Amino acid sequence: MKTLLFISLCSILSGLPLTGNWTADAGKAKITFTVDGPFGDVHGSFSGLTSEFQFDEKDLAKSSISASIDAGTVSSGVGLRNTHLRNEEQWLNIAKYPRIHFKSTKIEKTAAGFSASGTLTLKNISKPIVIPFTFSSSAGSGIFKGQFSIKREDYNLGKKGGSVGETIQINIEVPVKSS
Repeated sequence: MKTLLFISLCSILSGLPLTGNWTADAGKAKITFTVDGPFGDVHGSFSGLTSEFQFDEKDLAKSSISASIDAGTVSSGVGLRNTHLRNEEQWLNIAKYPRIHFKSTKIEKTAAGFSASGTLTLKNISKPIVIPFTFSSSAGSGIFKGQFSIKREDYNLGKKGGSVGETIQINIEVPVKSS
């Protein structure tokens, strides 16, 4: 579940709108997730972001985002849980599904910033998703910030019902430079 959130978050971050071509600083990107667990909230993160994006606030029709994260980088702070998330078929099974992908189909202006509509693919399951985000820039650099949630059962993450929450909250923060 945490991995799914992280992947979604990474996908969203790479799709944030920018002016022209932007290159993400993958090493400084923060893709985190939170899900209800049997003993309280479980927090985790992902890394291994790769992305390609075009963003022009004045021409959103030509803007696009394509991003993926390395599912094997999921980290929940507990080694045994990380192993379970990475290797179990009911979770990420990174040997079979090594990356989580997002590809935008449309970027729009909203009252709070922007939204990237597109497809999130996790465990070879592709679902439409809308990721709200903000972008701020100064002197050739900027930062995307987004937050969204996914239903873990939509991507066959975990067992139906059980002690893990149904919704995974994903937060993305991606610093970028103009390229």
